[in-house]
Amino acid sequence: MAKLLYCMNTSLDGYVERPDGTFDWSEPTEEVHTFINELVGTVGTYLFGRRMYETMVFWEAAHTLPDMPQYMLDFADEWLRADKIVFSTTLQSVSSAKTRVERSFDPVAVRKLKTNAERDMIIEGPNLAAQAIKAGLVDEIHQFVAPVILGGGKKFFPDDINLQLELIDERRFDSGIVYLRHRVLQ
Repeated sequence: MAKLLYCMNTSLDGYVERPDGTFDWSEPTEEVHTFINELVGTVGTYLFGRRMYETMVFWEAAHTLPDMPQYMLDFADEWLRADKIVFSTTLQSVSSAKTRVERSFDPVAVRKLKTNAERDMIIEGPNLAAQAIKAGLVDEIHQFVAPVILGGGKKFFPDDINLQLELIDERRFDSGIVYLRHRVLQ
């Protein structure tokens, strides 16, 4: 059975984007990006909300851009290899291969997908991840905590959850970003 990993960049005060929806503060350095490439190398499927998908679909054609550094090309290769599921009631079509749209988040279907998957799955986007956390589907939480305080915006975790976690890995990067990997204790 595959694990479902919730993986995102966060501010020190627990936000994934500013109140105006921007996240320019979270662009990873080469060192962090290379680490993320290793992490996503174990992933076979991405689960996205619409907004996160629209941000990440950049990687569909990133390999065609001039002067793209190798570490970014490596991530683009992982993106192209993986299956992608976008949960959205408004998205009419997708612009990436190996991608399908689901109109609603069905915990039973996602549990079945986890059971049948040979490779781990990543869920990105705090609204979608909140649904998976509440359904008891998230196995690990991977946070890249940036040394910035936003004071508001979209939260990494919803207010109405209670989880017991076990820290299983951590790493500090030269940029000041700290990676935390927690196992969700059921």
